[in-house]
Amino acid sequence: MSNFPKTVGPSDDRLLTLKELAAFLSVNERTLLKLMSEGDVPGVKIGNQWRFRKAMIDTWLDDQMLGVAPRRFEVRGARPAAAQRMLALESCFQPSHILPELVATAKLGVVEELAALANRLGLVSDQTWFVHALIERENIMPSAVGNGVAFLHTMYRHPEHVARPFMVMGRSARGVDFDALDGKATHLFFVLGLKFHELHLPWLAKLSQMFARAEATQALLEAPDATTIFEVLCSVEKNLFPLFQKSSIAS
Repeated sequence: MSNFPKTVGPSDDRLLTLKELAAFLSVNERTLLKLMSEGDVPGVKIGNQWRFRKAMIDTWLDDQMLGVAPRRFEVRGARPAAAQRMLALESCFQPSHILPELVATAKLGVVEELAALANRLGLVSDQTWFVHALIERENIMPSAVGNGVAFLHTMYRHPEHVARPFMVMGRSARGVDFDALDGKATHLFFVLGLKFHELHLPWLAKLSQMFARAEATQALLEAPDATTIFEVLCSVEKNLFPLFQKSSIAS
């Protein structure tokens, strides 16, 4: 990740103490220490004192709200699951949103290639902004969750740059080093264009469940073209979330 270019943005690099972070999260210090002992909270121990990078905590909270990380406590500002609108992926995703074989062989190239696709489709108004916004998030916390999959999104929402909520996807048969948590190559890249701070479309929560098992990743790697990739995704989604299909279509 060190060779990934930095970007200028509203990032907060303050270091928080244990007491400050507990106050920020509205939990007591004992609860926070338990979370840290379980490896859930990103921090570093300097001597006998814990320190936490504010920007990384913000990103970790964002992942919890989106469902990428297991939720360990009630996130402030997050809506209850019953209030979330579970829209079908096809409401924001079509075969034309898929690059079945990425040309890029490095992390930055993947980001640029998928951002260019979103721009060609008219989903973002500023390709340069989108690339930098995705890079900013990657610099703080990699989006590759392991199992050959990465879920990319921006840290901050800029509705003026996003025409409508969307997802684009790229596939690399050979794989790309994307700083994955399991240290393995990443093959499937999902990029989310989230328009609003409310995060009412729990796509990442849905996607992370869809790809919790290696079978889904393998099925997409074996799909011959973009249309088949799309059909496989819809099938996996339908099997996991059958009750939400009718409501999402009707909404």
